[in-house]
Amino acid sequence: MFAKSAHPATHHHPTLKMQEQFEPLKNDRLLRAARGEKVDRPPIWVMRQAGRYLPEYHEAKAGRDFFQCCRSPEVASTLTLQPIDRYEGLIDAAIIFSDILVIPQAMGMQVEMVDKKGPHFPEPLQSPDDGQYEKVMQKQVDVKSELDYVYKAITLTRHKLKGRVPLIGFCGAPWTLLCYMVEGGGSKMFVQSKTWVYKYGKESQALLQKIAEICVEYLALQVAAGAQLVQVFDSWAGELSPSCFKKFSLPYLRHISANLPKRLKEMGLEPVPMTVFAKGAWYGLEDLCESGYNVVGLDWLHDPAEARRIANGRVTIQGNMDPGALYGGREAITENVEIMVKGFEKGKQGWIANLGHGVTPFVKPDDLKFFFEEIHRLTAS
Repeated sequence: MFAKSAHPATHHHPTLKMQEQFEPLKNDRLLRAARGEKVDRPPIWVMRQAGRYLPEYHEAKAGRDFFQCCRSPEVASTLTLQPIDRYEGLIDAAIIFSDILVIPQAMGMQVEMVDKKGPHFPEPLQSPDDGQYEKVMQKQVDVKSELDYVYKAITLTRHKLKGRVPLIGFCGAPWTLLCYMVEGGGSKMFVQSKTWVYKYGKESQALLQKIAEICVEYLALQVAAGAQLVQVFDSWAGELSPSCFKKFSLPYLRHISANLPKRLKEMGLEPVPMTVFAKGAWYGLEDLCESGYNVVGLDWLHDPAEARRIANGRVTIQGNMDPGALYGGREAITENVEIMVKGFEKGKQGWIANLGHGVTPFVKPDDLKFFFEEIHRLTAS
């Protein structure tokens, strides 16, 4: 995939790998909006735009399990591109098809995707004394080799995109990953997560710090592979009280935003815009606006105008229509897009149009297309 170099110097230094050459970006609307620049219209993309609501996703998956798809660069890149092809000209970014739980896997934990149930850890971390915690804490994670398949998928996808739209890389936030690692999967009550933070606070913080350091390296290597913007998903942030959020989520989100640019500089790479999405942590918006990210993603619990008032131009905001409105048919979609567009004042600066969480199963692809078209119609001027 790398062009052979005409410079003899590279032959003496096998470690010197040429920076991958990609076609120039034809649509940089998302990157400009993320940096707070004025744009002709707000850029649009949605979380989970590559996935199970699309019939072509099930065809391409072809009997492979979910993590097999993530680990095959060819399949992951095909799935990433499906919404870009289907909604050609309507959306302004691709997001790499992967999963937040690849980090716990790299840390030595087994994770399987159980049909109709979701992710499952056969051996979750039960307490700091169970041996498993010690093993995870002591493991030297080789982020480069353990997650190599993600970087390969990113590089392949960048080539296939041919500069049509930018490619987003991502990771799970430390708090959310800790929840999965101790709960053994998704949860309604978060009994184990709460036990850990309230009973084993110090050990929780040590684990969160280790995850945060892995996140920095993982995102840096995604950028090296070709990711042009990165997003940190704190899907379970809303399970924390405001004081616990300040203790167990925010410091680790800040660690990532403070250290990723430094790491990229060390690698000789330019910084990229960074987005944080802390689902459910509506009380944390002020803190998140000061957490070192360029973009703060909003879930549907935020009132757009109120969120804009709090952000006050410090960051670009992203969101935030309730994905459930897509089940309501055309009229409901129009009504809810209108509320959102009005709240963000058409967003020619400081807004990235998105849903307030990912596309949910059983959404009709044409209804999502209508959502994109309505944003175009209502923000055109």
